[in-house]
Amino acid sequence: MKTDIHEKARKPKKKARSSRIPVRERILVAAGDLFHKQGVRGVGVEAIAEAAQTNKMTLYRYFDSKDDLIAEWVRGIVAHKEEEWKDLTAKHRGDPEGQLQDWSRRTADKLRVMAERGSALINAFAELPDPNHPARLVIQEYRLREHKRVLRLCKGAGFQNPALSANLFSMMLEGAHSCGQAVGMRQIGEHLVQVVDLMVENSRRQRAEANASPTETR
Repeated sequence: MKTDIHEKARKPKKKARSSRIPVRERILVAAGDLFHKQGVRGVGVEAIAEAAQTNKMTLYRYFDSKDDLIAEWVRGIVAHKEEEWKDLTAKHRGDPEGQLQDWSRRTADKLRVMAERGSALINAFAELPDPNHPARLVIQEYRLREHKRVLRLCKGAGFQNPALSANLFSMMLEGAHSCGQAVGMRQIGEHLVQVVDLMVENSRRQRAEANASPTETR
């Protein structure tokens, strides 16, 4: 009997904790969880509203449509990735080689996780064939920014052909998602680290040879 009383006392506290979270944030968290489990097309707004402990009318006060909600969820993921780039830059300021090597290792770690859980962005991109879908545009814009950043780092690291190097890295990442079953994302991540390290080592050796003093001066 006492146990029943205690259990009843706990339930309102749980609701109170969730009610302190802003409704908009609750909707985004619930949507993200459902999108990851069932895909962006496999979940309806009613299910999202129920998971967020609200209703469709309230959901539409914050988001004009389900597509708008998907786009905002994607922006949240991209914002987290942008913070990772800021952290990467801060830890290796003025050291493009260090940034590239750290980036390759962080990317390899993500690929290792993706091999087990999948990628929210990649899966969403595949489910949104409309080239003008707002979420798809957000993902494409981020990919372009990431490629430009890697290209700048390749240039700063003194690679002989920075554009080719940046494109090679992009192709490896794209290949990780398209042929992950055959090769394995974990292995592709390891190869990315090896290739970046090899290019950095070659660049350093070439600079050292170029700066070496001649043995004889005539």
